Amino acid sequence: MSRSTTSLLKAAMSALHYSGAGRIVAPVARGRGIIFMLHSVHPAPPEPFEPNRILRVTPAFLEAAIEEVRAAGYDVISLDEVARRLTEGPGQRPFASFTLDDGYRDNREFAYPVFKRMGVPFTIYVATEYADGRGALWWLVLEEAIKKVDHLEVTIGNHVHRHTTRTSAQKYAAFHAIYWALRAQPEHELRAAVNGLAARAGYDAASLCAELIMSWDEIRALAEDPLVTIGAHTRQHLALSKLSVSEARAEISESVARIEAELGRPCRHFSFPYGDETSAGEREFALAEELGLRTAVTTRKGVIRRSHATRLTALPRASLNGDFQSRHCVRLLLTGAPFMLFDAARAARSTLESVTYRQAAPSI
Repeated sequence: MSRSTTSLLKAAMSALHYSGAGRIVAPVARGRGIIFMLHSVHPAPPEPFEPNRILRVTPAFLEAAIEEVRAAGYDVISLDEVARRLTEGPGQRPFASFTLDDGYRDNREFAYPVFKRMGVPFTIYVATEYADGRGALWWLVLEEAIKKVDHLEVTIGNHVHRHTTRTSAQKYAAFHAIYWALRAQPEHELRAAVNGLAARAGYDAASLCAELIMSWDEIRALAEDPLVTIGAHTRQHLALSKLSVSEARAEISESVARIEAELGRPCRHFSFPYGDETSAGEREFALAEELGLRTAVTTRKGVIRRSHATRLTALPRASLNGDFQSRHCVRLLLTGAPFMLFDAARAARSTLESVTYRQAAPSI
């Protein structure tokens, strides 16, 4: 997300909050509950250039978010309980569930003490090769490579990207352009391009995964607490929609089987890597259901509605974003108002594109 987009979103969120619009639409917009998405939890302040800081919140903010959820009258529950409540029908209080993707070590060091102290169940989704210490955290590698250079050149697809990266603003612009260009590429080409860029920048990312991600011993120790659920996040953190059916099925099933073998218990929950519309769709949702998973979550923005009772492997989430660490943002997310506006804007854009296409289409 660009800094200008972040500023616009902050302004929109503030307007919704201070106008009271969120409270007005909450009875209609908030749905049955909400699943929060986090990644890294660490007290370190952001650096001048740190585009991935949106993936990190502080332990203090996590605690404040839990307090806000409870103050709003929500039950904070596990994903097993989420599935049970959805399939058993309405009549219960709204619920919230906390999930964390990738298995960062700081989840154990900084998030777990908060959840434990407050008695909150939570889920960590583990990419199994990450836990082996050999996965590709390519978005962090890209950040570190850009941080080290004053200019860069990288070929992505058929396009050569050249950027001057002396200032933080220039580095942010380069990261944003390169990141989204990479996301459109096949996974092996994406990772090869980032590895080449890192090598030219003199950055060795070989130990990054082992440094940042929990080992299996750490995951096993954490999973002994009944508050903790360990879910699967594929083997290699690949965008499943870019793979063949057999490859996508293997990424899901083998990650589930590995977690079950390491922990000695069933693995019933899954998170789609990246999780947006370009990375997981109906084919992938069906695969997760076919493989017997109880729930699967995306990064599609939204609250949990009654209709999700028949779509338990296509659940939306609400991001607790490092750029939006305030209590009023949490309160606003709980109303469902931002997602209602997001859906309306998306529908309007789709209508406009359809009208533009019809106007431009030749007569037959």
